[in-house]
Amino acid sequence: MKLLVTGLNHRTAPVEVRERLAFEERVLPQALGNLKQRPGVLEGMILSTCNRVEITVTADEQTDAEGAVEYFLAESRAVERNWVSPYLYKHDGPDAVRHLFRVASSLDSMIVGEPQILGQMKAAYARAKECGAISGFLDLILTRAFNVAKRVRSETDIGSSAVSVSYAAVELAKEIFGSLAGKRVLVAGAGKMAASAARHLRRAGVSEIMVTNRTRERAAAMAGEVQGAVLDYEQFAAMLPDVDIVLASSGAPHFIITREQMRGVMARRRNRPMFLIDIAVPRNIEPSVNELESVFLYDIDDLDKVVQTNLQGRIDVAAEAEEIIREEVERMMLRLKTREVTPTIISLQEQLSALAAAEIERQRGRLGELTPQQEEAVQAIARGIVNKVAHGPITELRRQAADSSGIHLASVIRRLFRLGDA
Repeated sequence: MKLLVTGLNHRTAPVEVRERLAFEERVLPQALGNLKQRPGVLEGMILSTCNRVEITVTADEQTDAEGAVEYFLAESRAVERNWVSPYLYKHDGPDAVRHLFRVASSLDSMIVGEPQILGQMKAAYARAKECGAISGFLDLILTRAFNVAKRVRSETDIGSSAVSVSYAAVELAKEIFGSLAGKRVLVAGAGKMAASAARHLRRAGVSEIMVTNRTRERAAAMAGEVQGAVLDYEQFAAMLPDVDIVLASSGAPHFIITREQMRGVMARRRNRPMFLIDIAVPRNIEPSVNELESVFLYDIDDLDKVVQTNLQGRIDVAAEAEEIIREEVERMMLRLKTREVTPTIISLQEQLSALAAAEIERQRGRLGELTPQQEEAVQAIARGIVNKVAHGPITELRRQAADSSGIHLASVIRRLFRLGDA
């Protein structure tokens, strides 16, 4: 049996190719059924996200599983095989195990350490299980991949730092205020980045989000996304003393918050801390606001520096994670090799035990009636001989299980002892 991963990702294929080859959720059951019907394919899983499409299968050693998977991908997505082939990467054996472990651990993601891929991979696994496409060997590999991902997260800091501008803003807010529970947020503008930051703030526990925009309809749409309330644009300045966090992202060509304005705001707040996030270009908040006591102002460049520092930190931490992956792949391959020779060990023990039992029965007429103690002694002698004969071959099989010679030795022992289909 062999393990094969065939796929494409953000590094090997542009977005238009990934979009064309992606599998919608609703078609997965039929696609998995078709995949299992391919010649030699025993098990299969389809992982389809915005950044990758991967087909993982176990297959008979004697079949062209690589070709079968390529044809499946081309036919199921209605493209020519020679069109899709240049975008594909292929891994088998230990490389396939390593790739699955790295994907689950988010070491192969566009943003190293992002947590979404593990959930997506678990969902793909669950769907394949439901459809009967995963049963034994692949189940073992994927279950271990999830455990490896958990180990990487628990033993390294790979997922602990903010790597998006919106998330970085929230992390800085936590540093300033500690807990965000009970904090009030005012969002000026309704762009995508502002919406993303507002969603992060909502998840972080802020009590209230108000959204204002010159176009009320856009403010209302964003407020609906973040469970917020709409504030009339004319009331924006008057509301400043009552909020703790301001997220500025409007398209205004001038400062909508000035130093003099914030001096009055902070006097009314009795210098209670205030966090201003300016992600607009051109900037919405006068930079010298940051010189006021208890005012913390970060613009898009400040946040980007935080993100870049954290990204570099994740890359450095990834080296630790890669060492964990290396250890786990070695451990997995040893387990798989041992798994391959285990049937031979069991067959050998059963064969020798059966021969011993048959020989005892053949000699019973000559032994006469035995007492219980004598019967136990005969059985003990037989077990001792079986164990001594089996000890050498079994010890050598286990010793060589970690490399290719173990499979050859298993074949030789099956022939020597006439075990099963040898």
